Amino acid sequence: MNKNLRQAIIAGNWKMNKTRPEAKALVEELIPLVKDADCGVVVCVPFTNLETVLNAVKGTNIKVGAQNCHFEKSGAFTGEISADMLVEMGVEYVVLGHSERRQYFGETDETVNKRTVAALAAGLKPIVCVGELLWERETNITEEVIARQIKLDFYGVSADDLKKCVIAYEPVWAIGTGKTATADQAQEVCAFIRATLAKLYGQAVADAVTIQYGGSMNAKNAAELLSKPDVDGGLIGGASLKAPDFSEIVKAAK
Repeated sequence: MNKNLRQAIIAGNWKMNKTRPEAKALVEELIPLVKDADCGVVVCVPFTNLETVLNAVKGTNIKVGAQNCHFEKSGAFTGEISADMLVEMGVEYVVLGHSERRQYFGETDETVNKRTVAALAAGLKPIVCVGELLWERETNITEEVIARQIKLDFYGVSADDLKKCVIAYEPVWAIGTGKTATADQAQEVCAFIRATLAKLYGQAVADAVTIQYGGSMNAKNAAELLSKPDVDGGLIGGASLKAPDFSEIVKAAK
């Protein structure tokens, strides 16, 4: 992390977990554990938990994010939620392009781009996920895959708007598998993402963007990963569902 240039952010992605009472209990347990955090703290919760968690974290340092939004403002899109709906509730962040959305629900770089543009227009801060599959890493095309995703997902996004975005590098082969990229592997790709942004937007803009690592970061490996200069935080899955574990990762961001 380089906190002189950009904010470190630890964000929890709860995925499809927790009822409203469970969500309230988890966040209430978390609040005192992270109140002195030296980084941004975000919890990205299911749509049904947003209002509960927003009410629970009022007056605290915890920010709330959603796990997706649609690219249209309204209309005949059954089952979808617009960015404006999220903003009206008080949501600040939104995860876009997560590998599970790409894998199971047909998300493409084109739809991720449209969602990113819509989220920014509404005033949300997108956490945009990029990452390679195992066979793409094994065939040594990680950089090509990442560069393509960055260029397409942020197509038409201005330099000023890019600074409002967070990028989460999540090697797909390390999500929910227990496998973790080594700290050096994470640094290598996060540095490549920053170099790609520098080519597109200039070094100053690239230096201002928070780039998280999002592949099975946990309490045990967080400190080593976060010690790398281009790893500015984490998008945390399983470990975010236990307040003590998540708070240890937040502490590691000091």
